[in-house]
Amino acid sequence: MRSIHFISGLPRSGSTLLSAILNQNPDFSASMSSPVASLVNATLEMTGAGSEFYDFFNEEKRIRLSKAIIDAYYADNERPVIFDTNRMWTARLHQLVELYDDFKVICLVRDPAWVMDSFEKIYRKNPFNYSRMFSAQTRGTVYSRCESLLGGTVGISLTALKEAFYGEYSDRLLLIDYDLLTKFPEKTLKLLYQFLEIEYFNHDFDNVEYAADEFDYTLGVKGLHTVQRKVEFRERRSILPPDLFDKYTEMAFWKDTAGSAASVIGPKNNKQ
Repeated sequence: MRSIHFISGLPRSGSTLLSAILNQNPDFSASMSSPVASLVNATLEMTGAGSEFYDFFNEEKRIRLSKAIIDAYYADNERPVIFDTNRMWTARLHQLVELYDDFKVICLVRDPAWVMDSFEKIYRKNPFNYSRMFSAQTRGTVYSRCESLLGGTVGISLTALKEAFYGEYSDRLLLIDYDLLTKFPEKTLKLLYQFLEIEYFNHDFDNVEYAADEFDYTLGVKGLHTVQRKVEFRERRSILPPDLFDKYTEMAFWKDTAGSAASVIGPKNNKQ
C-alpha cells in the first residue's frame, strides 16, 4: 500500500540534499520540488466562491479533485513511499489532514541569516547572469536583495513554517536543522526513519549526487540545486554585512519549542 509524506521548510536548507539521500532507498521517491501543491491550489481557486464555476462544486467534489490530482501525478511511480516537496505544504496542513489519514511533513530549516548568505553566495557566483530571483529594482545591493527575498521566497516559506509550527497539526512536523544534517547525517536519518516509523535503510553518505541543471538554467541561477557527492559540513565566514546577519539570525523561532508539538532535530532554546 502506498504512503505519501511531504518535504517543506526553508529554501537553501537542505531539501534537495535530503531528497537525494532518500532516493537511495529503493522504496522511496523524492524530488527537489513538484508542481502538485500549485495544481491543487489552482483547482481550488477555480472551484471556489470567487469563480464562475462555484455552483458546480461542493466540498466533497473539491476534496475528491484535490486528492485525484496528487494520485494522478504519481500514478506511474511504482515506489511505495512518496515524498512530495513544496515550500507551501506547511500552510496547507488543514487541507492535507482532509486528504490523508497518516502523513508527516519533513521541514528543512537553517538559521535565516545563513539562508540569506547562501542566496547571496549563489548570486555572486553568477556575476554576469541576471537571474529571475531579483528584478532590476531589487538586485542593486546585498541589502535590497535580502529585503526582496524576505518579501518573497524566504519570507513566504518562513511564515508558512511558523503557521504550521504553532498550529493544531504541529505534531505532524519534523524539523531538521541543515547543520546537523550535514554534520551527523546518519544519526539524523535514523531519527527521521524513527519519526516515520519505517525500518532504517543504510544510506551511503559518501556518494550522494543530485543536479537539476535545466531547472536552474531557466531561473538563470547556475548551481542552485546541485548536491556534492559527500555529505559534510563546510564551515566558512558569512559574506553578509554584520548588521544584516544579526537581523536575520533572530528569526529562527523554532529554536524555542515552547507552544509547539513539532519534533525538532536541531539546537533548542526552551523557555521554562
